Formats: sequence, structure tokens, C-alpha cells
Amino acid sequence: MIGAMRRESVSRPFVTTVAIVGIALLAACSSNKRGDVTGSIPDTNRPLEQMTQTELAAVSRSVGDRYAKNPKDRNAGLQYATLLRMTGKNGQALAVMRQIAILNPSDREVLAAYGKAQASAGELEQALGTISRAQTPDRPDWKLKSAEGAILDQLGRAEQARAAYRDALDIKPNEPSVLSNLGMSYLLTRDLKTSETYLRSAIAQPGADSRVRQNLALVVGLQGRFQEAENIARQELTSEQAEANMAYLKVMLAQDSNWQKLAAKDDGNTN
Repeated sequence: MIGAMRRESVSRPFVTTVAIVGIALLAACSSNKRGDVTGSIPDTNRPLEQMTQTELAAVSRSVGDRYAKNPKDRNAGLQYATLLRMTGKNGQALAVMRQIAILNPSDREVLAAYGKAQASAGELEQALGTISRAQTPDRPDWKLKSAEGAILDQLGRAEQARAAYRDALDIKPNEPSVLSNLGMSYLLTRDLKTSETYLRSAIAQPGADSRVRQNLALVVGLQGRFQEAENIARQELTSEQAEANMAYLKVMLAQDSNWQKLAAKDDGNTN
């Protein structure tokens, strides 16, 4: 989400920054009943996505201690690996998930989390294989299809990624996280108008979370409509965070002439 961006990253090429932000969002899946912590965990009062890095680090240490006491604890391993990825410790997250996958080789949820850890660590082809093994043709899982799409997008295989997202939508129509992923897929190929269409559809669905709204704010901002983007972002962020994000986008937009031309072309043409 835009709120995850930091001013100290301004020297990074904008298209790379957008791709990284998009990938982070594309890879996100909804929480589930068995222990994946994207969302919240029993010992916390707030969704993890709303925590600062300091707060996430503290929760990670607590869950890590629980995992260290019993490395065979499936749920603790899943939670710890997710928290490690959220705090940028992708190599360690992959090591944890590799052990959990060895202990639970046929567990679809474990395989899905292992695939996400592989993708976060840059092992994209391996991640795609892991996600494929987790999927079963007779009982296809929309979350796995969405995760497959995220990995394909990272591999630059946009058409295949979008086919995976549409398969996910066939299984669970109008799922906001998948519509958001589809929108972000178009962002990664700089089709901002189509991206915005899918994101507006996503945000209109029941159950759309803050990440979807921040994705929409990002796409609107990339089209140069900064005030509108800031208004969208303010619904989830503090005024200071929203203003900082818009300032960041303006700096990034100015550093990449192609994005700058695209924003100028689209500025004011859509609502």
C-alpha cells in the first residue's frame, strides 16, 4: 500500500518502486481460520497491516519465542514466517517455511505460505511450482489461484497472471482482494485506466479492506490526480501520512519521464 512507502527510497527508479509496492499487495491474501496471520493474531488487538514496523518487530519476537520452543508447531511457524516477511526478513521466513513444509508436505495452506515465502525471497519459479502442487483440480482454491497470479505478474507473464485472477473470480465472484490484484496487474504494465476500473470495482465490494483503498489511491496518484488520491488515502491514513505519500508520489513521478508523461496525459480525464 502507499502507506508502506518511505521518503528515503526516492533514489530508487520509480518503475521499480511501483513494481515492488504492487508485488507486496498482489501477494497479500485474506486471513484464514487455521493460522495465517495476514490480518491479525490472537495476542494482538489490531490488524497487522495497521501496525508500525516497531510494533510488528515486537509481535514477531513474541511469536518467534513460541516457535523456538516448539519448531513443530504448525500455526506458530506460519505466523512467525508471515511476520518475518512483513518485517523484511525474507531469507529467515523462507527457512522457517521450508521446515514447516517438510513436516506438513500435503498441507495446502502450508504449501501456499511456503510458495509466498519463496516468492518474497526471489525464488519465483520455485514458488510457482509450490503453489501449483498445493492446488487440486477437483477442489480449486481461489486464494491459490490469486497467489499464482501474483507470482506470474512478478515473472512478467501478465496475460497468464490475469487468467489466474479470472479463474479465482470464477470460483469466488467479486472477491475484492482478487479484483484488487487484477487492478494492480494492469498497473504493472502501466495501463492505469484499466487498473483504476478494477480497483474501483474492488472497493465497492463488501469486505474490501484498507489495502484495496490504498491501491486505488496509488493508481489515482500515478495519474497525477494527487488531491483525489490524497482524499482516498485520508479515509485510511492520518493526514500526515496521506500528505507524505502524495509528496513521495510527486517526487517519484518527476524522476521518471514516461510516468510523468502518462500522468499529464491522464490528468483530469477520469473521475
